[in-house]
Amino acid sequence: MGRVGVDTGGTFTDFVVEADGSILVHKELSTPQDPARAILRGLQVLGWVRRFERLVHGTTVATNAVLERKGARTGLLTTAGFRDVLEIGRQDRPRLYDLRQVKPSPLVPREWRLEIRERLDELGRTLVPLNEEDVRDAIDVFRKAGVESIAVCFLFSFVRPEHERRAAELLRQAGFAVSASHEVLPEYREYERTSTTVVNAYVAPVMGQYLRSLEAALPDGTSLWIMQSNGGVVRAETAARQAVRTLLSGPAAGVIGARAVARALGFERVISFDMGGTSTDVCLIDGEPRERSEGRIGDFPVRMPMLDIHTVGAGGGSIAWFDAGGALRVGPRSAGAEPGPAAYGRGGEEATVTDAAVVLGWLLPEAFLGGTMRLDEERAREAVWRIARRLGGSVEEAALGIVEVAEANMERAIRVVSVERGEDPREYGLVAFGGAGPMVACRLATRLHIPTMLIPPHPGTLSAHGLLIAPFRRDYLRTVMLPAAADPTRIDAAFAALVAEASQELARDGIVPTEALFQLALDLRYAGQSYELTVPFDRSVETAVERFHQLHEQLYGYGDRGFPVTVVNVRLRVTLPTDLARAPAPDTVPTPWEPEPIDVRPAVFATGQRLFRLDVPRFERSQLDTGALLVGPALVTQYDATIVIPPGWRGIVEATGTIVLRHREEPRDPKKSALAQGA
Repeated sequence: MGRVGVDTGGTFTDFVVEADGSILVHKELSTPQDPARAILRGLQVLGWVRRFERLVHGTTVATNAVLERKGARTGLLTTAGFRDVLEIGRQDRPRLYDLRQVKPSPLVPREWRLEIRERLDELGRTLVPLNEEDVRDAIDVFRKAGVESIAVCFLFSFVRPEHERRAAELLRQAGFAVSASHEVLPEYREYERTSTTVVNAYVAPVMGQYLRSLEAALPDGTSLWIMQSNGGVVRAETAARQAVRTLLSGPAAGVIGARAVARALGFERVISFDMGGTSTDVCLIDGEPRERSEGRIGDFPVRMPMLDIHTVGAGGGSIAWFDAGGALRVGPRSAGAEPGPAAYGRGGEEATVTDAAVVLGWLLPEAFLGGTMRLDEERAREAVWRIARRLGGSVEEAALGIVEVAEANMERAIRVVSVERGEDPREYGLVAFGGAGPMVACRLATRLHIPTMLIPPHPGTLSAHGLLIAPFRRDYLRTVMLPAAADPTRIDAAFAALVAEASQELARDGIVPTEALFQLALDLRYAGQSYELTVPFDRSVETAVERFHQLHEQLYGYGDRGFPVTVVNVRLRVTLPTDLARAPAPDTVPTPWEPEPIDVRPAVFATGQRLFRLDVPRFERSQLDTGALLVGPALVTQYDATIVIPPGWRGIVEATGTIVLRHREEPRDPKKSALAQGA
């Protein structure tokens, strides 16, 4: 019995099968209107019937439902006087000096935001009892309006949820799908809690219907698991209830895969670089991937534990266009899977990054997807020629311009997760994956002076592999709002309640709690601050406070040990590592040898503003055993990706199958660099 990881992307749906110790990869063109169609088609090609016990899925269903405004008809039930919290939001402006910006409309229109007479104070004491007649009246309004899903968010329900729990019970008895804030996000901050609960109510019915349909199509006995934004997996029924936890499902799987590739070679500090068909996702990994507790999906803030992934609309299918000033732009609009880039020959006519790569000789038409899908070079050149005609240069110059504009977008993304977080990218390696990542990664690393790059054995399907090695993970949180100097037994009691809740859920999932790892953390801030920092908690508040001072000083340049500290939230993370997570490989040095190229192909490169065409040796990845030396310029083709090694780069195939490429430029500080780690 095997396991299969399936990652649905905007252009391709990727499969990795692990069975009997072997790995099999496959790619299918995605079917955006019904993602399950591509999944089932791919599984049938792989001969999946009666072979797989578990399917782990990275999905964009919830994300697309929000971005495309195709979620359920959603209502909001809230405390009297607070129906407009969702629309008022915060006073920050996305574009500070743009006087013409239009505020996006909320997911719930005002007529479906209904108020209920009830009120608790900040300590959970009842000021106004719940008026159940108001709830029943709201049910009638929702039913007449055709509302399908309802978010319930009462004031201070995170302290005491009785009112909210009773209102949710009445709504469920009436047949509505319900997302209650004490179940989704029992945390203070009224706007973020309301927004997160509403997003969950908006996407949960869509996600639930999709997962039930997919699960019904799988053979009996196949369990379905879903990737979350925090880098862990949960059962499908949990993901259906709390779909808001899956908004970064696919990108998170890629980060987990990148960390495993780096660790197997002793690299602890790397940046994951995942360039697919529609977007590029980057994340900084310093031992563990960086995390954050809040992000935005489209126009809406969401407070959930998530990996600190930054996404830009620059992928292989990103379309080249000209703005009002005549400047060349690339993305965020993508050709996707239908019709796809012009080179796919499926009706696309606009030039994309993929078409530019074909023109430059980086993508070989007959080698794409292992030869199972031939690219149309003539159509690619026609599409890029239309860009060249307006630029007034050659087709090759236009193609390189398209690539360079896309690279500039990706460079900014890497700077966001590194330089803007106080980290120097020159001290990190770059793990390049995704169908298009290895094609441009060397050039991107050169721009950022990153000295080392890692190319996994199957870069085009690494996210799907990350699904198989990701641990089971659940996060729990409670707001306590206590002085750090308060009685520590109150913090212990809050943790005990979280542990009890987690143990019950683990038992429902058939997991023995003693087999799981329980990690505790505190959200701390200086008294009077608006935002907090998360630090580990080892049963000593004093130690946690000292860690907070150190972290605050590292991030903001100062720490005041004489100022009182507030414990805002207690956090619990439950993790159950998968048995497929591999330990680091032995520290062995491969014996170098020079492989023979299978042929020589012309390709275009550039030095400064000068383009030159070179005859470049091409290798097939399957012929590159441990120790194979690669000196740029060179092309490496394989089923799921093409690796472009420009002049100035050279690499070797390590025992794990990963290609480690190094630039001739010396790192700034060899003792701290990723190059030194892998030496």
